[in-house]
Amino acid sequence: MQYTPDIQKSMIGLLEAQFTQFRDQLDARDVASKNQTLATLPMPEHGAGLDDFYQLFNQHIAGNLSASNGGRYWGFVTGGANPCATFADWLVALFNQNVAQRGDSIASDLELHTLAWLCELFFLPADFKGVFTTGATAANILGALSARQYVGKLQGIDVAQQGMAGVTVEIYAATPHASMIQSLGMAGFGQKSWHQVRTLSNSEALCVDSLAHLLSNSNCKGKVVIASAATVTGTDYDDLKAISQLCKLHGAWLHVDAAFGLFERLLNGPHGKTAGIEFADSITLDCHKWLNVPYDCGVFLTRQPSYLVQTCDVPAPYLNTRSEHTNFRSMGIENSRRFRALPVWATLIGYGKKGIKKQIENNVVLAQAFAQWLAKSEHYELVKPCELNVVLFCPNASHSLKSVEACLTAINASGRVFMTPGVWQGKPIIRAALSNWETSESDIEQVTTLLQALGE
Repeated sequence: MQYTPDIQKSMIGLLEAQFTQFRDQLDARDVASKNQTLATLPMPEHGAGLDDFYQLFNQHIAGNLSASNGGRYWGFVTGGANPCATFADWLVALFNQNVAQRGDSIASDLELHTLAWLCELFFLPADFKGVFTTGATAANILGALSARQYVGKLQGIDVAQQGMAGVTVEIYAATPHASMIQSLGMAGFGQKSWHQVRTLSNSEALCVDSLAHLLSNSNCKGKVVIASAATVTGTDYDDLKAISQLCKLHGAWLHVDAAFGLFERLLNGPHGKTAGIEFADSITLDCHKWLNVPYDCGVFLTRQPSYLVQTCDVPAPYLNTRSEHTNFRSMGIENSRRFRALPVWATLIGYGKKGIKKQIENNVVLAQAFAQWLAKSEHYELVKPCELNVVLFCPNASHSLKSVEACLTAINASGRVFMTPGVWQGKPIIRAALSNWETSESDIEQVTTLLQALGE
């Protein structure tokens, strides 16, 4: 099959038909698929062509995909895909660039420009450099790898070249995200290597006094502190200003997981809950969460890019384009990289600072409205005041795991909304995270009507 005029016309026609059908039916679709088992099909000996693929896709796949692109997918922290980003993502596939460095394309330069715009959007100093990643997990891995190189260099060891033999390190965190723990394991530190810092009362936020005590009593040459902005369940923010001062005093690398919490800066500026993040050595950000661009798209930012380059750079003659400009192959775990910056760039152009801020404000207002309804409900309990866009609740009759699981199962089985479980202060809860740009008052009304009916 070749790109003939007929094939191109057919591709455009099929895409238009699928796009129109999906968008028209999105609100009516079950938010989560109830059929997640694919029928076994024989692999064809001979190509069946585009039309047959499209027929099979609609017969077996399309109707059984989630409506995670819609306004009532409240599981995890899941954004949608705005029109600018969606169209840009189509262009990404069409032009199919492998983004590395200058030499054959302007794509790498656009990535640099987009990273600079993100720093401006989030009130971060221009000395932060970075790279687009597959998501927050990959960004956290880069944070762990950069910290590893840093603590090694403090002890006269180039870990990237010599390995970790002889390197001593202590890692401190209060409520790290699961992907951060995964990253510690993948970086060779070990998933259980970190030291627990006490949290504040009735909070997931790190206790600064506890961290200060641990750092002051440590004789370890290499120290790493992992902070959160914000925690995944309680949306609690660590005191980054105080933590950054402690890290500077003790020579510790500070990595901040701000996958979705960094967007708080659009609401309250640089002096709000994320004050002090500008002093972090590295930061994790997700764009496919609250910026509402398609999967997969994360960002790793660092004030000390040399440690990242030392870790990731592997000279190879066939990769050398003799460019003096930034080489993204030397700043990440991939040699082959999708043009992830384009949907972000399109979103920043299409909506601007004020438009993106308005979307964040809308989610926060709607989350608070949902929380207020729960607080007044006789059937449910609001477990924690809504801090940003995440709402924690449980059925009023019982805090047992069985009761919470039954309630969540009934909610998700309705097809009207999708939420995920969690644990707050040792108790099972239901967690709703509103981060889709299309979520509206109508969605809140549909969900509260459902919950009222289930409660009765």
